[in-house]
Amino acid sequence: MNQPLKFDYNAAKGKPENIRHPKGYCPFCDVAHLTNILAQEQDRIWLVNKFRTLEDTFQTVVIESSDHEGGPSIYSIEQNRQVFEFAFKCWQKMIDSNQYTSVIMYKNFGPLSGGSLRHPHFQIVGLNDYDVYQNISVENFTGVFVSNQPQREITLSTHPIIGFVEINIAINGVENIDALADVAHVMIDYLLNDYMGGRLSSYNLFFYKINERFYCKIVPRFATSPYFVGYKISQVQNMQRLKEIADEIQSKLMKA
Repeated sequence: MNQPLKFDYNAAKGKPENIRHPKGYCPFCDVAHLTNILAQEQDRIWLVNKFRTLEDTFQTVVIESSDHEGGPSIYSIEQNRQVFEFAFKCWQKMIDSNQYTSVIMYKNFGPLSGGSLRHPHFQIVGLNDYDVYQNISVENFTGVFVSNQPQREITLSTHPIIGFVEINIAINGVENIDALADVAHVMIDYLLNDYMGGRLSSYNLFFYKINERFYCKIVPRFATSPYFVGYKISQVQNMQRLKEIADEIQSKLMKA
């Protein structure tokens, strides 16, 4: 049985929002007033989340860039690699601290992703007493083969966590982060501009470390299915559609 994380309503009061209200205040643009900075490389900043809304956790944020409208599909290849390398270093530092039962890293983008700020950022959260891997298995990262190279492997989940389409990138060590970043760059561009005719507005990136292998799960986001909300039943595209998407992704990779 899943153990819910406890949300602190009072801590969320005053939290800024500029996804649905683009003219709203952006604290990540206001660098001069950032506090509790943990690390910085050029315009990439890791800091403690000012609005720590989850009890028994340590919530941090990685600001990817000074560009409010930036993102993995917009950055140059080199900048995108630097962003992923920096985020992975911060994530690994929290893992290596051995202060938490588990440490998660994820990214929100768009109004249906669960995020509140447009400015590009990752979130890294240490969970004091929660093992997230009790809810996840390697099976969630297997499925329709898309592409395999020595540095990375790409699949579409046939046993997704939530569905309908989950793109998985797997690498065997931190030395292959650039390969992961390059695939994410192409996949996010595909989701925002090609998948569903460019009508997708939101996605999430989720990161996992299982048996010394790193995984990135890219999930296009829609209104959550009532099957999942009410019954925890995920859905997946049928095999014909998954193979079509795999072909589209292979074509996109070849052109990248």
